[in-house]
Amino acid sequence: MDLVIERARGVLTLQLNRPDKKNAMTAAMYQSMADALAQARDDASVRAILIRGHDGVFCAGNDLEDFMQRPPSEPDAPVLQFLQQISTAAKPIVAAVSGPAVGIGTTLLLHCDLVYAADDARFSLPFTQLGLCPEAASSLLLPRLAGYQRAAQTLLLGEPFDAHEAQAIGIVSRVLPLAQLHEFALAQAAKLVALPASSLRVTKMLLKQDAQVQVAQRIAEEAAQFARMLRSPQAREAMSAFLQKRKPDFAPFE
Repeated sequence: MDLVIERARGVLTLQLNRPDKKNAMTAAMYQSMADALAQARDDASVRAILIRGHDGVFCAGNDLEDFMQRPPSEPDAPVLQFLQQISTAAKPIVAAVSGPAVGIGTTLLLHCDLVYAADDARFSLPFTQLGLCPEAASSLLLPRLAGYQRAAQTLLLGEPFDAHEAQAIGIVSRVLPLAQLHEFALAQAAKLVALPASSLRVTKMLLKQDAQVQVAQRIAEEAAQFARMLRSPQAREAMSAFLQKRKPDFAPFE
């Protein structure tokens, strides 16, 4: 099972479960996560949501073979359903990150409320390296968190950064030793469960309401550009190079 879904003591845990593929996301996984988040919205027994991977691996981004076979070209594509659900979730979302968090593995964290990272976590947003553009409203949310210059360095170059830099940027709430990560994140989710659900819901609404419409618009704008760029020669070269384990050559393209 590529996504393990557990409900216990008020916490809905979504565990990415393709460790052999570094938890690379498929369309089926996006759909399962979107459906689970939608169900949690109306399930009074769910008071908090925890998203996690495994020790040493959170999410390596999209599974490129699956992605090329099922590109997100329609408004109801599974990845866009997932982004709509996570960006509008009324209940608090906690994330626990260990190892690589690539592409969507980083951008989904921008929609979580509490993000905890192990000291082995590595983040990257390599969209330009793949001939693509940012997604998940990261082009809106990252400059707000980090300031323009830091966001530009992160999104234009797409180079990896560690957990402490992610904390300095504002993506990560706290950095922990790996041995403590998952227990600590679950304990934080349990603290949320113990608080009044209405207070958490209203507080989260107040924190996010000014940006809510802008986030939805930016997700749609990015998705349209992303779909167009996915068909470009640059993206095809980048994907082919990745699958062939070679360095891409963008020299022939403008």
